Amino acid sequence: MRIALSQMLSTGSPERNLAAVTGQTERAAAEGAEVVVFPEAAMARFGIPLGPVAEPLDGPWADSVRAAAEAAGVLVVAGMFTPAEDGRVRNTLLITGQGVDTHYDKIHLFDAFGFAESATVAPGDRVVTAEVSGITCGFATCYDVRFPELFQRLAREGAGLILLPASWGAGEGKTAQWEVLVRARALDSTCWVAACGQADPASAGEAPATRAPTGIGHSMVVSPLGEIRARLGAAPGLLLADIDPGETAGARAAVPVLENRRPDVV
Repeated sequence: MRIALSQMLSTGSPERNLAAVTGQTERAAAEGAEVVVFPEAAMARFGIPLGPVAEPLDGPWADSVRAAAEAAGVLVVAGMFTPAEDGRVRNTLLITGQGVDTHYDKIHLFDAFGFAESATVAPGDRVVTAEVSGITCGFATCYDVRFPELFQRLAREGAGLILLPASWGAGEGKTAQWEVLVRARALDSTCWVAACGQADPASAGEAPATRAPTGIGHSMVVSPLGEIRARLGAAPGLLLADIDPGETAGARAAVPVLENRRPDVV
């Protein structure tokens, strides 16, 4: 299965970002992709008030993404913000196309490195998988990558590929942490991990990011044995990679970490 990671640079305008999502979906489909992944906060970047841009899953922004996925014949995964019951928003992945229409709300909120996502975002409470072209895909968002139990749970529920949109915070050592964590989660779960981040604003000549996590780039596709098979740098770009589900089975036969777990002890 061919997947595409669209490392975009979201603006504060959902309309402008929607045009980018639509155009990149068409381009990725023309390149043979069956799955097109956009970053966390594809709808609107962090660092702006999120309440005014949030829309329900049956709102115009999500419906337009659905239409783009349907027209291109692909599965689209795109980060957006939806209203929460308590007045905050939810950090939501819209997952739509190829007969799938579901969503994942980010479980682990980024209350770290001086940023408090939970002040404006309510956490999700469910693990999500979906089947595409015979492959079960799991979903996680950004800070979730620091929690290996989520990735192992997805693998136990049948996932062979985990799609990980992100808007990673910049800072000393953060690029190295991103790579180590993505590769480690592939090894923990013996899954393919496709991690799609926001591009680094500095790569487009924009002012350096504030404390808000506006992205560092470095999207990558990692094999079930932790090998980086494809990656981008800091700038916007479209990354294409072919996923072989047979490698998942091979990795699990060689390193059966899921079977060798000792939940009776730890």
